[in-house]
Amino acid sequence: MPKTNARHQRIEAQMQRSLAVLLPRAVKDPRVGFVTVTAVTLAADAGSAKIYVLPFGDKHTPDEVLAGLRSAAGFLRGEIGRELGLRHAPRLEFEIDTNLEKATALSKLIEQAVAGDQARGAAADPADTGD
Repeated sequence: MPKTNARHQRIEAQMQRSLAVLLPRAVKDPRVGFVTVTAVTLAADAGSAKIYVLPFGDKHTPDEVLAGLRSAAGFLRGEIGRELGLRHAPRLEFEIDTNLEKATALSKLIEQAVAGDQARGAAADPADTGD
């Protein structure tokens, strides 16, 4: 099974690179705009692939961007299949990547906790001047 896993990882990486090139050049839907492909996850049977994207700019809502990508999914599937030489190209399922937002929120929480600890430490320090 490790070969299948390695093969899947290679296909995922190739799909991510290919989509990064195809999306701005080949997709003419104005709703798509500037999109970064952050990750590709291939299903175990290679029948479908989840494509995680991060839209840039505020011209269109994330839902509009997804609608544009989903309407181009069939075209992109054919292009990916040809480019990667796959007999059966996986069905493409686009999703907005929320990991960046989660990471930002987590970083803010950590910064707040550190600042709170430093404030408590600074308030306790004046009492320790007996040296």
